[in-house]
Order: sequence, then structure tokens, then C-alpha cells
Amino acid sequence: MKKEETIPQNFGSLTEAARAFGLAQPQHPLITLIDSESNKVVESMVHEAHVLNFYKISYKPMLSGRVKYGQDYYDFDQGGLLFAAPNQIIGPDVGGNGKVCSLYTLLIHPDFLLSYPLAIKIKQYGFFSYSANEALHLSDKEKETIISLFKIIEEELNSRIDDFSQDVVISQIELLLNYANRFYKRQFITRKAVNHSLLQNMEEILDEHFNSEKYSGQGIPTVQYLAERLNISSSYLSDMLRSLTGQNAQQHIHNKLVEKAKEKLSATNLSVSEVAYELGFEHPQSFSKFFKTKTKLSPLEFRQSFN
Repeated sequence: MKKEETIPQNFGSLTEAARAFGLAQPQHPLITLIDSESNKVVESMVHEAHVLNFYKISYKPMLSGRVKYGQDYYDFDQGGLLFAAPNQIIGPDVGGNGKVCSLYTLLIHPDFLLSYPLAIKIKQYGFFSYSANEALHLSDKEKETIISLFKIIEEELNSRIDDFSQDVVISQIELLLNYANRFYKRQFITRKAVNHSLLQNMEEILDEHFNSEKYSGQGIPTVQYLAERLNISSSYLSDMLRSLTGQNAQQHIHNKLVEKAKEKLSATNLSVSEVAYELGFEHPQSFSKFFKTKTKLSPLEFRQSFN
């Protein structure tokens, strides 16, 4: 008998989420900071997958997943941050001992950011789309910085609301995100050996796709396809590649397309249409336009340059 899929519970408001987690009603309807040291969260609810209609930033004192490469570890074991954008499915929030392990959780409704530049800027932080296993691992010093920001936000939210309250909280959120961005860049550097291995695996996947007959005519590989083959999120893949090479995943795919197109045009007698089909283009015109954009030459002009 087929097991029924459990539909994640959807929380449209902070009040709904607080009620489900056994917390007091938030003082502000659009933002709240949950401090697990002073709030008892209902564990049975947090153990279930759920969907929040707001941004979520969690600090966990313990994170699994340190990566060993050779004799060195490239992640810290001092805990770290996880991020989720609105309407993402959030999995069980538990640690290895079965207990809730988020020390601080900041929930921000998108409406709280309206009329502030952060409303647009926050969508540009790729880490809101990272998977749980791509969390930001923090050193002791980084942990102190992040926790201090959570405490400032908490103090401000618990203080008397005045004309400057939202400005102050918004500025602290932006500072927290800027630090997270900096620390993620550090993480890409400290995991450079591991990331180079991912880059090599990605190149092998692309070579396999373009060199194997079984993939001929099956379309151009997408960033999502590569991410799934590498078991990482597409956002993390692009940001990791940018830190290593200065180019995102889509640009790497395009570079490989141009490389393979040049090989086929210079070393085979395939027609332009046949080359386009083998590379995954639906229409030869699309291939010709793409090739000329990248090389400043049409496929025929490039081929003639070898004659």
C-alpha cells in the first residue's frame, strides 16, 4: 500500500506560527525573534516539515557536516546559520540528540521591509536558497558577531516602539546579512579544495553530456540539472563557481557549449543544423545566434576560417 504524503503545514502569519510552536503572540505582527533559551518551543511541531510565508534566519549551536579533505577540516563545528526564503519547505529542526537546536530564530515578513531598499536587496542574497547541508559554519569570533546582532535586534523588538524602531531593526538585519555574505565568501575559500573537486566533477558531467550519444538531442543541460547531479543547490553551485572562477554556473555551461561547438565545426563534416541538434538546440537559428554572440563569428564563418 502506498504511503500517503504528508502535506507541510503552511503558516501565513507570525501569529499562526507562534501559536503552533507554543509561543506568546509576537509584539510586532511582521517580525519576531525567538530565543530558545527563554522560550519553550513545542518540539512536536518543529519536528515536522512546514512552510513559512516569511524570511527565516536561524542560528544553531551545533551543525553537522564538517568536511575533511586530506588532514584538514574546512568547516567549523561552532554552529552556524541557516536561511530560508518565504514559501520554502522547511524540514525538521532537530539536532543529533533529538532536541530543538536553533538558539535564535528571526522571522521577517516581507511586508516589514517595504519602502526600504532591503526589500529588493534581500532577494539578491543567494544563501536564502541554499540547502540545509550548505549552512554557514561559523568560527568562534564569527559566532560572537552574529549572536551580538541577534541580541541587539531582540532588545530593540522588546523595547518601546517609537519612530526609529523599524529603521534600527532594518539596519541590524542588513548588517547581519552583510556579515553572512562575508562569512560565506570565507567559507568558499576555506573549502577551496573541496570546491575544486566539485568543479572538476561538473566539468566531467558536462563532457559526458556532450560526448555521449545517449544525450544527443536531449537539450542543453541546465543549472538545476548540474546541481542535482552534484547533490547541491543551484544557488550554492553558482555562488561557489563565482568564488572560484568569477563565473556562475550558466556561464560555465555556455563556455562548454562554445568549446564543443568549435570542436564539431572544425573537426567534423556535420552541417550547422546537425551540430545544433547534437548540442541540444531545438532550432539551428538559435544556435547560430548564440554562437555569434559568444564568438563574433557565425558558425559558417568560423568553419571557413579553418579552410
